[in-house]
Amino acid sequence: MKYIKILLWVPFIGLLGFLSFANKIEPYVLGMPFLLFWIVFWMVLSSVILTIVYRFDPDNKGSDPE
Repeated sequence: MKYIKILLWVPFIGLLGFLSFANKIEPYVLGMPFLLFWIVFWMVLSSVILTIVYRFDPDNKGSDPE
């Protein structure tokens, strides 16, 4: 679990690194143009990844500040 923070790079690479690949209008996914779907997909996936990092990060153990 020492390298859990490497997961934080996944949304950055997925959203910005492959944005030129996703720059299409067609096909429509869930009624949205593909580019809009791509951005929404990575926003949702980023939230999931941040939750995983928060739960499994060994530096996060300890008392909550008040």
